Amino acid sequence: RHSTVNDSSRNPRHLTTMAARALSYTTAPKLTVNARAPKSSTAQAVRVAKRAAPMKSVSFLSGASTIAHKQSTLGKQTRQSLRVSATATADEETFKYQAEVSRLMDLIVNSLYSSKEIFLRELVSNASDALDKHRFDSLTSGKSADSLEIKIKADEEGKSLTIEDNGIGMTKSDLVDTLGTIANSGTSKFMEMLKEKGQDEGSNLIGQFGVGFYSAFLVADTVTVITKNEGDDTTWVWESSQGADGYTIKPSEESLERGTKIVLKLKEEAEEFGDNAKLETLVKTYSEFVNFPIKVWKVRQDPEQVLDEEATARAKEDAKKKAEEEGKEPEEVEDVMKTIFNTVEEYAVANDNKPLWVRSPREVEEAEYAEFFKMTFKEFMDPAAHSHFVAEGDIEFRSILYLPGMAPMDQQDFNAKSKNIKLFVKRVFISDDFGEDLMPRYLQFVKGVVDSSDLPLNVSREILQEGRVVRIMRKRLVRKSLDMMKAMAKEEDKSAYNTFFENFGRNIKVGVIEDQDNRKALASLLRFSTSQSGDTLASLDEYVARMKEDQKGIYFVSATSKEAAEKSPFIEGLVKRGLEVVYLTEPIDEIALTNLQEFDGKPLVDVSKDELELGTTDEEKKEAEETEEEYKVLTEWMKEVLGEQVEKVVVSQRLGDSPCILATSKFGWSANMERIMRAQAMGDNKAMEYMKGRKVMEINPSSPIIKALRAQAGPAASDMATSQVQLMFDTAMLTSGFIIENSSEFAERIFSMMNMTADASAEAPKEAPKDEESKGDEGSTESVTPEILSDDPWKK
Repeated sequence: RHSTVNDSSRNPRHLTTMAARALSYTTAPKLTVNARAPKSSTAQAVRVAKRAAPMKSVSFLSGASTIAHKQSTLGKQTRQSLRVSATATADEETFKYQAEVSRLMDLIVNSLYSSKEIFLRELVSNASDALDKHRFDSLTSGKSADSLEIKIKADEEGKSLTIEDNGIGMTKSDLVDTLGTIANSGTSKFMEMLKEKGQDEGSNLIGQFGVGFYSAFLVADTVTVITKNEGDDTTWVWESSQGADGYTIKPSEESLERGTKIVLKLKEEAEEFGDNAKLETLVKTYSEFVNFPIKVWKVRQDPEQVLDEEATARAKEDAKKKAEEEGKEPEEVEDVMKTIFNTVEEYAVANDNKPLWVRSPREVEEAEYAEFFKMTFKEFMDPAAHSHFVAEGDIEFRSILYLPGMAPMDQQDFNAKSKNIKLFVKRVFISDDFGEDLMPRYLQFVKGVVDSSDLPLNVSREILQEGRVVRIMRKRLVRKSLDMMKAMAKEEDKSAYNTFFENFGRNIKVGVIEDQDNRKALASLLRFSTSQSGDTLASLDEYVARMKEDQKGIYFVSATSKEAAEKSPFIEGLVKRGLEVVYLTEPIDEIALTNLQEFDGKPLVDVSKDELELGTTDEEKKEAEETEEEYKVLTEWMKEVLGEQVEKVVVSQRLGDSPCILATSKFGWSANMERIMRAQAMGDNKAMEYMKGRKVMEINPSSPIIKALRAQAGPAASDMATSQVQLMFDTAMLTSGFIIENSSEFAERIFSMMNMTADASAEAPKEAPKDEESKGDEGSTESVTPEILSDDPWKK
């Protein structure tokens, strides 16, 4: 707007055009163009001086009743119209903004709403407000407020749609004020009147902006409103068409007792809304929890059992013939029935689900919560848990949250938009397309409804506008969701939570990674297999409770499965010492614990990393130093053989039976993480090189292989000893979880070792065959040396 004003002040021709338009609203005006006026004020750039009559204000209403109604509605329009105002002086005047009605209507219809189907929600909401107004009026007037309802009927052949209510109805002046004045909300006025009277009964009224009615033009070429107020003897017809800049009002030939009927002549591209089944679906989506019954016209086929006269007659005839042939009396034949289908046309209630959240939690039974969950979210299993609460403070809202009883089929796609949180305003559905605005990504599986009366919505009632309000709602929804999980985890029967964690454990681990504010609470919800948990899962709290007094950290090892973790060489020494080790068997586990870093003041320690501290005694440390010195020649020689493949070779304090392992440096990727990152489709190979951990080879001094190598270590070591060191490294790569870069060389070394074994076996002397008859009584055998005769008797 400001840029337009600045540009206009530079262009005298444009200013002349603007001033010429202003002339049409004045009597005998004089036009003065000041081209040197400041850029910031159009009022100073264009000055219109009156010569005779004062300037007349022109309403942007149009149609048959505009002229007659102009003076009476001038005061009302003052509130709706935008103005440019200034202190009245001799050279300064006040002007009203004018509006191109057809253009404004086009903006409202085609730019305000994201979906055509919103029109039904808006019109049903208006009908609900009309019913509420009649109910309020009946409290003071004593009139009947029974059988208040909304009816919807589509005429597929006539390509029309009718929405009817028996609410308060409108008079002719109401039609002009509300339908004829854009952005003039009759509901808002009614609520203001109730507040002035000190009444709070209007909290259920839905309308706010006064533009919802015009959404009808999303699907209709022509909109006809037939209405009658109970205090008016005349039924009126209001009619307008798409693109028109006015409307007509006239007495109706059709008589109504009370209420409003809206008839939409559907556009060609909106004929889908002429299907009653489609309308019923929209009612269930957007207006299922409206206070009043919404009845949609239904045509159904009801089965009925009737007598099949022809079949019955044939059966009797057959029985008679059979009796005559046998010379007997004919037996009595039962009537043959057939099924016919009767076409039944009637209005059926489409919103039979009740809004449980408006009731007190003490009044709702568990079975009602389960039934509401199944109907609202189309589930077939009972929920695992629910939370029904009222949030108060800066923003007030009611909500019911559910933890599903089973995981959805598409749970693997964490980037998919969830539509599990349904937002309602005064029981009217607004949207479920909020992405991560109301729930973080890791809690997208939580289902629920949120209803508030004072949310800052945009005019289309589809978007939450104020970020602070959204953040407050999100924070409370997350807290209540976590409270549900904590309560389930504390139950004596752990089966329910174990089932829940099996379904949604990955989501909680993602939360540990992404949600720093709730990381501590989420960590208590984690469950893992451990070296002491057996077939059950253990929490980190249970691990800490079982820790040894001198244990400094929580130990974990990553593997592809529980069985692989149990056989990992990294945990051999820890298990012998009686230390518990957590098994991380899913790809996300190590990332989650790496982000967690500590739990209950205890650091989380990866046992596959270098410099692992096991809380050894002074005596054990002294013995380790002596062993390190004893094997110094071997470790230095092995480092020389392996070169850059390892950072160093050291004597291990954690191995039990395995001859060696490959640990990684403290701040690099572990073998498991390296394997995971290699599997990424969009992985960066250059970045991967920086993140790889340096390998440290740890040898077991009690292993026979290491002892044998120690005897051969040094500059004079044989080629076979050198080859054995390389083969040990390759084998340690596999057992430690790494991927061998050059598998063909590894295979050659294995085959070479097999060939050497085969050659050694071929050179060994063969044993003489054992005679079965030489076995002793106890099954033992005697070795007999054959006698070699100088003279062969068979040759004689």
